[in-house]
Amino acid sequence: MRSVEDHLQAVLAGVGPLAPLDVTLVESRGCVLAEDVTAPWPLPAFDQAATDGYAVRAEDLLTASDGKPTRLAVIDDVPAGYRASHDLDAGQAIRIQTGAPVPDGANAVVPLDRTDGGMREVAVTRGVRAGDHVRHRGDDVELGEVVVPAGTVVGPREIALLAAVGRGRVSVHPQPRVVVLSIGSELVEPGGQLAPGLVADSNGVTIAAAVQEAGALAYRVGPLRDDASSLLATLEDQLVRADLIVTTGGVSAGAYDTVKSVLSRLGTVDFTKVAMQPGTPQGHGTLGPDDTPIFTLPGNPVSAYVSFEVFVRPVIRRMLGHERIYRPVVRAVLVDPLPSPAGRRQFARGVLAVEDGRYVVRPAGGQGSHMLGGLSRANALVVVPEDVTEVKPGEAVAVLRLDEG
Repeated sequence: MRSVEDHLQAVLAGVGPLAPLDVTLVESRGCVLAEDVTAPWPLPAFDQAATDGYAVRAEDLLTASDGKPTRLAVIDDVPAGYRASHDLDAGQAIRIQTGAPVPDGANAVVPLDRTDGGMREVAVTRGVRAGDHVRHRGDDVELGEVVVPAGTVVGPREIALLAAVGRGRVSVHPQPRVVVLSIGSELVEPGGQLAPGLVADSNGVTIAAAVQEAGALAYRVGPLRDDASSLLATLEDQLVRADLIVTTGGVSAGAYDTVKSVLSRLGTVDFTKVAMQPGTPQGHGTLGPDDTPIFTLPGNPVSAYVSFEVFVRPVIRRMLGHERIYRPVVRAVLVDPLPSPAGRRQFARGVLAVEDGRYVVRPAGGQGSHMLGGLSRANALVVVPEDVTEVKPGEAVAVLRLDEG
């Protein structure tokens, strides 16, 4: 059998970020930036009022108080988006709105609630210091500063800053288009009529959802029957839009293993056994003129999901351009005993929690490769090494977090 590390190294070999694409800001959400974005101007771009009030000279208000307000002549009214028509001289004020440029000659803004709100003349009841209530040019971002570096995952907050520095489009590594095919004559579309011997296709929807959670675009196809000609036709159709293909089912040693027979004839997929539980039968290779990567995962639903987490998700994250491609791993104390098969790395479903300031983990129900109840309750995978056959309560284990990363 191939080790988990060797198989992971094999599937990651030659995988890099997808070629950069120029997209609009809205289209960039969730993508990884492929360029450093610098500020062509400072933020704010000019000194501006931080509140509604009056632009003033602070030295004119040294004696202002409730009992003896200072009166100033109001010579202009400046809303946001406009500039003052006059410079400010001693004894004058300019009514100003939040965000409007501070007029030449002014060095502070008096908030409206410290005045009587006068239009021709204003009475100021409290003084200010120079610079009060002014957003100064470059306070937030300096001219030429790298505001969003390459490698950043673009979200709403990054988009706000990109727009503020004048970018309407950016270069990103696009989201991979992942085609998910579930194969098996026993499979029925979820919600469809079930008869004895038939099961709902949980794999297709599960892996498609996992693809989306990883940050890629999922295109679900199937379920497909165990038929070589229809599988070949489907693969040919889907290669046109796929950056990656993931199949589930048809890779064990059964008599109706369509995926293995079809792809083996093409000579592009290496089928192997990996020393892990669940998920021993694995396949990986390339298809078509563009050498589109393909993963063939086991048909048991838990095996398919664990295989995706261990092998496919890191590939997707690398294609996206992420520097961190793996789920975070923590050390946790095991609460209940956990047996493990000799010679295989177990990825047991577990519930990770914090108790008394430390991580603890409990197995999430039965560990069979068909048991979706336990998988649905799990928020982590407990990783038991190949040479360990039992982990006892109180011992520390490595835990792969499924709720982060």
